[in-house]
Amino acid sequence: MNDLTTPHAIKPERFDDAAAAVKRLHEIYDASTARLREAFRAYVGGKAPAVRIRACYPQVTITVTGFGRRDTLLSYGFVDRPGTFSTTVTRPDLFHAYLLEQLDLLIRNHRVPLEVGVSETPIPVHFAFPDAMHVEGELTRESIRQMRNLFDLPDLTEMDDSIVNGTAVIPAGKAHPLSLFTAPRVDYSLFRLKHYTATSSDHFQNFVLFTNYQFYIDEFVRYAQELMRGDGGGYTAFVEPGDHVTKPGDAPQPHHPMRLPQMPAYHLTMPDHSGITMVNIGIGPSNAKTITDHIAVLRPHAWVMLGHCAGLRNTQKLGDYVLAHGYVREDHVLDADLPVWVPVPALAEIQVALERAVGDVTGLDGQGVKGVMRTGTVATIDNRNWELRDYREPVQRFSQSRAIALDMESATIAANGFRFRVPYGTLLCVSDKPLHGELKLPGMADAFYRQQVGQHLKIGIRTMERLRALGLDTLHSRKLRSFDEVAFQ
Repeated sequence: MNDLTTPHAIKPERFDDAAAAVKRLHEIYDASTARLREAFRAYVGGKAPAVRIRACYPQVTITVTGFGRRDTLLSYGFVDRPGTFSTTVTRPDLFHAYLLEQLDLLIRNHRVPLEVGVSETPIPVHFAFPDAMHVEGELTRESIRQMRNLFDLPDLTEMDDSIVNGTAVIPAGKAHPLSLFTAPRVDYSLFRLKHYTATSSDHFQNFVLFTNYQFYIDEFVRYAQELMRGDGGGYTAFVEPGDHVTKPGDAPQPHHPMRLPQMPAYHLTMPDHSGITMVNIGIGPSNAKTITDHIAVLRPHAWVMLGHCAGLRNTQKLGDYVLAHGYVREDHVLDADLPVWVPVPALAEIQVALERAVGDVTGLDGQGVKGVMRTGTVATIDNRNWELRDYREPVQRFSQSRAIALDMESATIAANGFRFRVPYGTLLCVSDKPLHGELKLPGMADAFYRQQVGQHLKIGIRTMERLRALGLDTLHSRKLRSFDEVAFQ
């Protein structure tokens, strides 16, 4: 009997139409996951399968025989040399529009058909269920122990970032990667996103704001609820942790989850995912790396850090903005993935959008903007109590680097944006000046938050609106692509 869910069961099919190819990916994925869910539910009910149950991810492949391709201004959508290129695919329902664009570009740029079939990569049974479902919840300890003998479980060897990091070694005769992420890596991150943010991956938008303070989230919630009281201002819904949805015209209801997740996420959604997601990542580079590791698989169009920083120059005032054009990476969480000698450059498209958004919101012109915003290097460290070290040591390093601000997240977010080819930027607000005796004490901080958070958030939102209007051909520039790059955005 032919089985669409295991490799070699049927031959791959060739497609010169992206919509038909994506439809086939849906069919294979749906059949594979349904097979796993059916067998696992029987197992939970006490009916163990007689043989091991395996289903595999769908796969898309392209073979290019020459160097010729259509000229394109896009930085993605093509392979740069002859050969065979392939990727496994998961959640075609979530990535439908993304897959349609990527496959259509490949067909048009190379004028060759694609092959869609079943890969040899097994789907872990956990990933066949909706994101974050706890499949072992109804099993006994003995049944859990036996699962490995009957089903495929998550395998970390299939989930590393060697493609992203440029360290993957492709054996002779094997296909080169089409995508930065394998299907198991994507599934793992989708599950982690639900865990860390308490919202489904379906709600995440392509323009992402990060912050390190709940005050910004409170202001974002107020802003979103005001939109929902009216016609939505172009947004179709506001989603809060717990997947609590408010639609335009609804009277916003108080929503207080029993337990907030580690990094709660809030979403102003649009049908094409071009809305805005905001995440409170808390404090520290570990959280900053964790959340961007997982959001990256959704292939967002941009992410920007909005937060507070220590101003390092005596000429800065509390409430001044800092637009990062360079970073000192003393966060250390990415050293093994992106060596510190790799420069993380400022991206012109993001920088211009941020600077113009400051002018839009403050009403200031070019020279006026310079009076409230300074462009310079941001140093990111992993020690919140750096002030307690020998005073001379940090001052010397900051001076040598020309840093004008200090925080614990921005360089991490920018470096992971560089690593994952996601356009990135940073706009911070000076909340204290520890080198000059202006410490972040409760009374001073409360007054500062009341005055600046609302304006800072509006600048972040206006930046995303400007970036959305740019178009993908401008936003996804070649600056983030390597000379040995995958075809998918």
